[in-house]
Amino acid sequence: MSAARIVVVGDALLDRDVAGTSTRLSPDAPVPVVDVDAVFASPGGAGLAALLCAEPPAVGAVPARVTVTLLAPVAEDDAGRQLADALGDVRLERLGHEGGTRTKTRVRSAGQTLVRVDEGGPGTPVGVTAAHVAAVLAEADAVLVSDYGGGVTADPAVRAALEEHARTGVVVWDPHPRGGAPVPGCTLVTPNAAEAAAALDAPGTPRDLAGGLRRHWAAHAVAVTAGADGAYLATATGVELVPAAPVQNTDPCGAGDRFASAAALALGGGAHVTAAVETAVEAAGQWVAAGGAATYRTRRAAGVHARPALHPGAERLPREVQELLSEVRGRGGTVVATGGCFDVLHAGHIASLDAARRLGDALVVLLNADDSVRRLKGPGRPVVGEADRARVLSALRSVDAVVVFDEDDPRAALNLLRPDVWVKGGDYTPEQLPEAADVRGWGGRVTVLPYLSGRSTTAILQKAGRER
Repeated sequence: MSAARIVVVGDALLDRDVAGTSTRLSPDAPVPVVDVDAVFASPGGAGLAALLCAEPPAVGAVPARVTVTLLAPVAEDDAGRQLADALGDVRLERLGHEGGTRTKTRVRSAGQTLVRVDEGGPGTPVGVTAAHVAAVLAEADAVLVSDYGGGVTADPAVRAALEEHARTGVVVWDPHPRGGAPVPGCTLVTPNAAEAAAALDAPGTPRDLAGGLRRHWAAHAVAVTAGADGAYLATATGVELVPAAPVQNTDPCGAGDRFASAAALALGGGAHVTAAVETAVEAAGQWVAAGGAATYRTRRAAGVHARPALHPGAERLPREVQELLSEVRGRGGTVVATGGCFDVLHAGHIASLDAARRLGDALVVLLNADDSVRRLKGPGRPVVGEADRARVLSALRSVDAVVVFDEDDPRAALNLLRPDVWVKGGDYTPEQLPEAADVRGWGGRVTVLPYLSGRSTTAILQKAGRER
């Protein structure tokens, strides 16, 4: 299916980030003083989940086109109007809201949250009818229940409509400790490990919890998210780990929303539940690698979709690479780059390229030219010429473009490309890479991924030489 209709049901709130700098303590108390630089606000809770559905990640089984409806209580106050206005292309089906708009304000400095202030609420829905909810759900290819403990999932009319819809439709339920239990028959339930343990009121490994909760909730599948490990998926055939690629965990806030929204998008597009969870794990990893919810809100507030897609110097890149950069950056996506010789492609290369691609929306490989490889590796290398190496790399699912460069290090090519993430494999730190300063200079990030043990081009060639 190339298009999907998603209905998000849940508790919406307004997220505010007060960003500034802190260089001193208050004379009144031993607390930091933050000099405010900017204030960003955007929909949170189910509102964020709806926005993420409307801006699908370029991964896995996600459909190309999506229409999204948010069914949630929204208060008739200034914060509620601000929340509704910020939903963009998401259609709002408003429910009655008890109290003022729930607002979470995070005061941040140097990328770290110093304090969070919550106000408003309780946010309990009022005046809800099962007929209204059922009519909205009937339009959906997939329903995502985004529970933030405000009372929507405990409302009798909402629950009755969701339970009826789950009998024949696709329902993905992202639970909350203070919310209602998932209705029977959910296609997929997506608790994290702490929520899973609380639901069963018993400790256990994520694997054990996933299997127990599938039976406890009478769900078709349960995916217990386990942070950097990935997710444990329990279905009727057993429990399996869907592993995550390693990322630098800068801010995991919102990763659960990205996971659940990506799974709902994939299922709404007709994917099998295993493919949907694989897609969700990949999307959540990209979300964390890109800086989490705070970076997302900042980029939305700054109008990232309207920024120039290409920077000066990029016109020296191949035309297809320029077009790729324009397309990805035009929709606010993340460009990832990695580099190397890639002579005699092997399993270690594939693992590194797959992991790098999961960190963003497009992967560009900077490939050493033949003369560069000879200078770096010796007169007998490369075994495979640059044209063939580029053609093989371009055929890989994880690679979106290849740029061949003549220098011995990638800095000149990197300064033309200016990726958001530069990925290298090895056992060193980012600070040891000479190009790290260049990448950080344009606001990019450096990530080092571990090599797949026991795989190398040199070892393969040595073995081939012994066997001749």
